[in-house]
Amino acid sequence: MDKPLVSIICLCYNHEAYVAEAIASAINQSYGNIELIVVDDASTDNTQSEIKKLAQIHGFKTHFNTTNLGNCKSFNIGLAFASGKYIIDLAADDQLMTERVEVGVTSLEKHGAEYGVHFCDVELIDEKGKSLGTHFRRDSHGNLREVVPTGDIFNILVERYFISTPSMMMRKKLLDELGGYDENLSYEDFDFWVRSSRNYKYAFTDQVLIRKTMLPKSLSTLQHQKKNKHLLSTAIVCEKAYKLCETKKEKKALIKRINYELKWSLITENWEAAAIFIKLKEKLGIKSIKLRVEKRLLGFQPSWFNFWKVLNP
Repeated sequence: MDKPLVSIICLCYNHEAYVAEAIASAINQSYGNIELIVVDDASTDNTQSEIKKLAQIHGFKTHFNTTNLGNCKSFNIGLAFASGKYIIDLAADDQLMTERVEVGVTSLEKHGAEYGVHFCDVELIDEKGKSLGTHFRRDSHGNLREVVPTGDIFNILVERYFISTPSMMMRKKLLDELGGYDENLSYEDFDFWVRSSRNYKYAFTDQVLIRKTMLPKSLSTLQHQKKNKHLLSTAIVCEKAYKLCETKKEKKALIKRINYELKWSLITENWEAAAIFIKLKEKLGIKSIKLRVEKRLLGFQPSWFNFWKVLNP
């Protein structure tokens, strides 16, 4: 039986120091039926030259944006070129371990069409390649110290972050149904999790199959900077989640997420995002002293945060 094609979409932006290693990790997979698509998002360093040199040697597909479009639009450009049954979104500063594709395909083929996403554990490394541990907590023998949710996990994905984004392999059918990533957002993963998990289950393999480079200016380090744009995207995704919630349990999970994100929206002065979160709490039937305080803080805006932090230790 023929092995299904897997498309690896490698997104690059000023990754001159890392892109060759990322591309090599895609090419050197133990799995034999892979299509590599490299999309450069108008890099200003020597990333494009490095990609062109490697493409001449290995013959993979390339696309070079003339202006910087961001991850969501760049990924969708790569997705339009992709022919695979399964898709991997590979950042050019990360690397796939040799068996990553093979393990993912085996898992998704075994689980069947109701499973749309496969994920795994991730080794975190610094800029010099030094190991910083793993995404999921493990003991001294390498065994997981936590239960990783699998299957129908919509409510858990609404409530909290727990999947390392680079670890995912996705069905192209699922991505096509979603219309790819939402290009109106500043980041993709929370929106993808919420929309995809409503209709598809998630499979997990207890193996470290990705290396993720932790860079000082990565998205995760910018999330709580003052007036950053990502909290507004989070608020928009929570609006989508509200429309998708079907049970009291799911709505309870969304309230927990909203409370957390609203706290940070007020602290970081993301007033537009805070207004959306407050409106969602009202739609969800929340009536509390805390909500009244949050609305008052939004009205006064600057300078009430020390008092507010006392209420949110």
